[in-house]
Amino acid sequence: MTKSRLQHISDEIMRTDGCSPSYTLSKHVKMANSPFIFYRGSAQLFYADVKAGVIEFPKECETIPLTSVMGDCHTSNFGFLTEEGSHGDTVIFAPNDFDDACVGYAQWDVLRFLTSLHLAQQHCLGVVEGKYVIDDIDIAKPVVSHQQVINAQYAFIERYVETCNRVVKNAMVLNEAVDYCPDAVPSRLAKLYNKAKARSAGGENFTVKSALAKAVHFNGETLEFKSNSEKYSPLSTQKYTTLLEAFSPYMDDAVVDIVKRLDAGTGSVNMPRYYFLVGPSKPHSSASFAHCHIVEVKQQRVAAPIYYFPSINPVNKLNAAHLTARCQRRMQRKPDLVLDEVRFEDAHYLVRSRHHAKVGVDPQDIAMGNKAINGGFEYYAELCGYALALAHCRGDRRSTRFASSASTSFSQVKSLLVKIANLYTEQVVDDHALFAREVKKSYQH
Repeated sequence: MTKSRLQHISDEIMRTDGCSPSYTLSKHVKMANSPFIFYRGSAQLFYADVKAGVIEFPKECETIPLTSVMGDCHTSNFGFLTEEGSHGDTVIFAPNDFDDACVGYAQWDVLRFLTSLHLAQQHCLGVVEGKYVIDDIDIAKPVVSHQQVINAQYAFIERYVETCNRVVKNAMVLNEAVDYCPDAVPSRLAKLYNKAKARSAGGENFTVKSALAKAVHFNGETLEFKSNSEKYSPLSTQKYTTLLEAFSPYMDDAVVDIVKRLDAGTGSVNMPRYYFLVGPSKPHSSASFAHCHIVEVKQQRVAAPIYYFPSINPVNKLNAAHLTARCQRRMQRKPDLVLDEVRFEDAHYLVRSRHHAKVGVDPQDIAMGNKAINGGFEYYAELCGYALALAHCRGDRRSTRFASSASTSFSQVKSLLVKIANLYTEQVVDDHALFAREVKKSYQH
């Protein structure tokens, strides 16, 4: 007997999150808010549908060599960040999430992103129409049209292909990045870029708005994480000591303080994670504050694609944290300087520095407002196509075989990929409705 779609969704959610759709899990409450957020938190469903044939890629894609892929590629997994984690001051626009990264098919990332463009528009339109309730969206702003979504999808593929062609002609293109204020067309990106610059070390807002400043309290000679019951949980003396002994060898300076981080992220919101404040040994001063940074230590789950595609490449047999670190090193121009993996308490933990300046992009940043409808949405898609192509091409540093094959194949099937993405958007919207109904039902009971 064939499972119902609802049962299929519930089984996939249970496998990844450890429970059926439930109001008691904060991750599920977030996911119930809109199809876009549901899509962000349920990457495993995408790969289940690829495996089952719900999503069928054009046969032309089969010839593209494997490379390092994001695994959970969507509009909000790109943004502005400082290169080399908190050790660099150069702000770039790039992929910013590698938790589901693995060696896989480039078309996975391409189709997930194309689908997310449509879902970003649906997210904003749904709020304006009263379908979804998102507090920080101004419903008076215009939303990009369906035709503009299609235009953006084509712009994304065409810029991806163009970038691959440039890599074929000159491998030095792999050293490029968007490291300037993106002002080719009016968009909110310039504002987001300037926000990131101001939060970087040496920026005008570093001491008040950077990730470090927001998390850490400095009072005289005392430097420690702020007391914030919604974000941080203090540790027992025994737990603090255990974590210090296990992870201090992977830090690049003395460990000043450690807390448990609560309720962060969307896809991995229920995975244990800790923040380490790292910097000069005591006594502390206002001058030494700039030499401190935060290192995130997070339990890593298996990348979403691997459950259904476990054997496509031997590299994917690495433990989850090791695989994430490996892929991130290959896909970034200048990877985080603190980036490692540790086995701790029978689980694999990823160790990586948090960027002082990391500014994300929400759907309303790109799909709403006059700038968005006057070219900003398509421009954002182009930048993502450029950044993703570079990340994929960096998976092959010894040749341009990937770049050559990807440019040829994707240029041949771009219309079909857009069609598949928009059909799958309808599936995600339907799936979200089923999921949200189950979450609501669990609350009522």
